[in-house]
Amino acid sequence: MIVTTANSAIEPPIDDPDGVQKNISLVSPREEDRGRSAKASRANGQPRRDKRDVHGWVVLDKPIGMTSTQAVAIVKRLFQAKRAGHAGTLDPLASGGLPIALGEATKTVPFVMDARKRYRFTVCWGEERDTDDAEGRVIMTSEIRPSAEAISALLPGFTGSIEQIPPQYSAIKVQGERAYDLARDGETVELKSRIVEIYHLAIVDQPDSSHTVFDAECGKGTYVRALARDIGRLLGCYGHICALRRTLVGPFGEADMIPLEQLEALCDRAASGEGSLADALLPVETALDDIPALAVTRADAARLHRGQAVLLRGRDAPNCSGTVYVTVAGRLLALAEIGNGELIPKRVFNLTGLTASSARSHESV
Repeated sequence: MIVTTANSAIEPPIDDPDGVQKNISLVSPREEDRGRSAKASRANGQPRRDKRDVHGWVVLDKPIGMTSTQAVAIVKRLFQAKRAGHAGTLDPLASGGLPIALGEATKTVPFVMDARKRYRFTVCWGEERDTDDAEGRVIMTSEIRPSAEAISALLPGFTGSIEQIPPQYSAIKVQGERAYDLARDGETVELKSRIVEIYHLAIVDQPDSSHTVFDAECGKGTYVRALARDIGRLLGCYGHICALRRTLVGPFGEADMIPLEQLEALCDRAASGEGSLADALLPVETALDDIPALAVTRADAARLHRGQAVLLRGRDAPNCSGTVYVTVAGRLLALAEIGNGELIPKRVFNLTGLTASSARSHESV
């Protein structure tokens, strides 16, 4: 929704439930070579590449075996970006969408963190593991294998608002320490159940009696691994996740994802003058799709840019309240709050530097 007025003008902890990094995997040989080359250049007295202002989102199709921290470091290096962060960790075991915020896009990370996520995952029946996925130690076994009908009969009980106990290997803090650190040290942690939202949960395939493929859409704080554990216990056959792919994070779907190989190839072409890394960026405001937009005049934009509030008066004043994102001449300016007839800036954006190309920006509208 775009509102125009003639006279007018947060970051929570990054803790994606299924993002517990239990193992540290090596980066690709190509990245190792780049790291050695960079160290050699510094040792030879050659100047390091200057970092630059880059603003936007890269939705990396993260490969299996790479941690989210490594993925962010690689993307940051490819863009020579000053700042980077991600909006929801993915396990090394998992593949799929890892939204990486560069520059001013980091100010919009909370909006992606709070959004819905969608996963396609495979449950292996017959074993429960201490991590609730294939990387863990087997703690319970069963010869029972469930039918698709038996599984389907349970799914309504795992849809809607449900109580869920997080896995032992989770990023939840217990007396100041991460649960997965305590679990690695051999401690048994009693984690409290909490309410989570499951909007959709369905079987999409059952290739054999020991494996079932699910599709799930869930809210913030949901542990997909815990779904596999709890369904397996109710069926009496036990289960754990053996494959996991994230297909949606807020406004970012599979169509937005770019494989690492493609991103590296684009980087090489850009370095030789045959392309631009801007083609891989999505605009900063893509993360704000669910928030009303308010267009202001240049005069009011100048006040907001200085951190000053703007009075909303006249017949064109918006009648909404709460958070809006502010634009001037079609360009993102600020996140602001409307209240008591005023527009109060909360986060001001400075998009000087490399931003999404006009073609990619148009695709994201």
